[in-house]
Amino acid sequence: MAQLGWIAGPLAMIVFASVTLVSAHLICDCYRFPDPESGPNRNRSFMEAVGFYLGKRSQQVCGIFAQESFYGCGIAYTITAATSVRAIQRSNCYHREGHDAVCKYGDTSFMLVFGIIQMVASQIPNFHDMEWLSILAAIMSFAYSFIGFGLGFAKVIENGRVEGSISGVPTVDVGDKLWLVFEALGDIAFAYPYSTILLEIQDTLKSPPAENKTMKKASRAAIFITTFFYLCCGCFGYAAFGNQTPGNLLSGFGFYEPYWLIDFANACVVLHLVGGYQIFSQPVFALVEGWLANRYPRSWFVNKPYTLKLPLFPPLHVNPLRLCFRTAYVASTTTIAMAFPYFNQVLGVLGALNFWPLAIYFPVEMYFVQKNIGAWTRKWIVLKMFSLLCFLFTIMGLIGSIQGLIKARFS
Repeated sequence: MAQLGWIAGPLAMIVFASVTLVSAHLICDCYRFPDPESGPNRNRSFMEAVGFYLGKRSQQVCGIFAQESFYGCGIAYTITAATSVRAIQRSNCYHREGHDAVCKYGDTSFMLVFGIIQMVASQIPNFHDMEWLSILAAIMSFAYSFIGFGLGFAKVIENGRVEGSISGVPTVDVGDKLWLVFEALGDIAFAYPYSTILLEIQDTLKSPPAENKTMKKASRAAIFITTFFYLCCGCFGYAAFGNQTPGNLLSGFGFYEPYWLIDFANACVVLHLVGGYQIFSQPVFALVEGWLANRYPRSWFVNKPYTLKLPLFPPLHVNPLRLCFRTAYVASTTTIAMAFPYFNQVLGVLGALNFWPLAIYFPVEMYFVQKNIGAWTRKWIVLKMFSLLCFLFTIMGLIGSIQGLIKARFS
């Protein structure tokens, strides 16, 4: 919000929310074929739908972007979790020693601890089937969102005025301003990672009514609620701190008191991310391990489980491939996070890199096939223009975020 200002910031969020809603509606109609409501053929996942409508080559390209997106989320979650743990330490320090105290803590050790926790969690069998994990993540999300919104609102009341400006953070020249604007677009794009999981959710619905109708209603509600919280936290945070608004309200120390509430909010963030890391990593684990199991069906390393007995613990079934691959996977995300511990810039790169191909291009192209829309018809031209505009915004966000990441790394 600080990069874009009072008009462009909220407008950009609303535009991205609207684009995501259009994308969701297109994907919902691709669940069944040929009729979106009663067709006998079902696509139970985004990847399956891309392969069905667009062919194997497109499915492979989509798979690269999807797996990179999941991997990138692991990196982003490692950075965010460490930032929140560090914020808890700093909050307690400021409470004890005063707001002017020098309370500096590194985040490398916290990333290592988070990585070790994920290495252990990744070995838990059937982790992806734990329904309580999604419920816990939802509760934690609502908790820290409400706290961030409430603290921002209280700060505005305390100040007695609204900070910020129409143009956002001032810069030396127009070039620097453009970089900030482009980076902000990437950050907003990261906030709507919706497309790759929509069909998996839709596949759990019962009919009648038709799954696509139910999912469209759910999508509208979800996107509205999500955007409402984004706007509330972003607008009230900017109103409270103006151009000095931190990239993360809960860990950037715009707020100092009540310290226990800030600690609780950051603890909710950490709990959310511990489970969230696994939710985004399990599809990668399943893909790689399933492929290797089919490729090497007689390999003891790939397929044979071993029982490990530890004192005071039930027997643990360990597979060498599972142990080695998942440990290396978590170690790699942790290492990259430690090398680039820049919250906003990393989110911007990941958001801009994946938004257009996964949320715009593939849904639009699948919709053309599903609805049998001919080239150069009115609907074809409108959707092609829609895709092109989103592509241009994505390129701007990617360029700005990469520039910001390089600048942060070498500054």
